[in-house]
Amino acid sequence: MGRIQPPLAVNLFVGMLSYDENLFQSVERRLEEEFGPVDLTSDVIPFNFTDHYEKEMGRNIRRKFISFERLIEPGRIAPIKVFTNRMEEDFSKMHFPVSRPINLDPGYIGGGKLVLASTKDNAHRIFLGEGIYAEITSRYVGGRFEPLPWTYPDYRTKEYLEFFSRLRELYLDKLKKQAVGT
Repeated sequence: MGRIQPPLAVNLFVGMLSYDENLFQSVERRLEEEFGPVDLTSDVIPFNFTDHYEKEMGRNIRRKFISFERLIEPGRIAPIKVFTNRMEEDFSKMHFPVSRPINLDPGYIGGGKLVLASTKDNAHRIFLGEGIYAEITSRYVGGRFEPLPWTYPDYRTKEYLEFFSRLRELYLDKLKKQAVGT
């Protein structure tokens, strides 16, 4: 019989999508109030992989990722997704020229995987609770993140994979520092 053990902490990140880059800064500040300091950010990346969001978010959508300094227990991803959905709703109630000015996609990096939270069920997603599902989007094999058959096209790009590789290195450094108590 296996012994039940607490899970290893993981590194929370949030992907932000918006037609207005200026929103990233105010959303980041609000997320920092909830999850603590940001320790890594991506460049702003054009999001031109699909027109799926165009009706509600407008054109010329861009993406930015932020990572948080504090590690989390992986089971917290469900309430975090609920929180980010409420943030999206709050922003949609403000006066913007689009109905959905910001899209927030929380996820986490562990040593061997990149996990995204979703409100949508699918064959490759596992229900966590609170209406939230988890999906392993990429696995870390042979010194790099390897997309899976269902990985979104943008999560396969060089820019994203480079950011997540840097984030994984930062995460492993955090684990080492925790282990030695610094």
